[in-house]
Amino acid sequence: MADFAASSPSLMTDETFTLLRDFIYEHSGIYFSDTKKSQLENRLSLRLRANNLPDYDKYYYMLKYDPQASKELRALFDSVTTNETSFFRSPPQIQAFQEKALPEIMEAHAKKGEKILRLWSAGCSTGDEPYTMGIVVKEILNDKLKEWDVKIFASDISEKALKSARASVYNDYTLRSVPPEIKKKYFVQNGSQFTVCDEIRMLVDLQYLNFNDTKRVKLMKGFDIIFCRNVLIYFDDEAKKRFVAQLYDNLNPGGYLFIGHSESLHNISRAFKLVHFPGALGYKKE
Repeated sequence: MADFAASSPSLMTDETFTLLRDFIYEHSGIYFSDTKKSQLENRLSLRLRANNLPDYDKYYYMLKYDPQASKELRALFDSVTTNETSFFRSPPQIQAFQEKALPEIMEAHAKKGEKILRLWSAGCSTGDEPYTMGIVVKEILNDKLKEWDVKIFASDISEKALKSARASVYNDYTLRSVPPEIKKKYFVQNGSQFTVCDEIRMLVDLQYLNFNDTKRVKLMKGFDIIFCRNVLIYFDDEAKKRFVAQLYDNLNPGGYLFIGHSESLHNISRAFKLVHFPGALGYKKE
């Protein structure tokens, strides 16, 4: 048998691009426009080599018809998503979360005698975001953290990213926006590597979640704040509207949604109240 992995795969035809693009969209909601054919081709080339396949047609047919392809499907999602993130990314949003949204939510809960806090990092990548959320919660509550039932649900479609998040080991570049005193307080240094301390790790529940799994997403109820940053960029308008409507249902009344600073719900949803924070925007469910 020829060793196809040793040579470059043949170019992706327009027809095969359409088949693969539609397959990915159907199974994840992730959409590749016609202008991103070369991007998809590049990202899938490694999957062809990993499966010893000569061309993208055979890769498509493997995904479509091989009953054992479920494992490859998750590897496909790893390939087509970007997991670039960092701790305390977009400081104005984190400041809005720490100084405005979170205290408001917690005060409302405390008045009702319900010291329960549910947060969701939807598209958590390598864990930088949910662990940042955990650090912020700890900084606010300090010794009173034990009085609260806090859970930060963190989900992603990339198994590779989740594996990294579970290891919770990071380098200086990933922590470049973390204040020195916070780094010293919540990370254990081992050479050039930094591991998130157990107290923060215990707050975060990391799980695989495909946003196209509507039944499971609908079960995600009762969240006070959702971070869903740089996720909508993967979807077309129809998928965005469907997903954002579901996020609205996932939130408690009075809850907040934060999306990427370059993203907008304009023409996507009118259900939320737009809230202006210093240097950042939030979307509130009234």
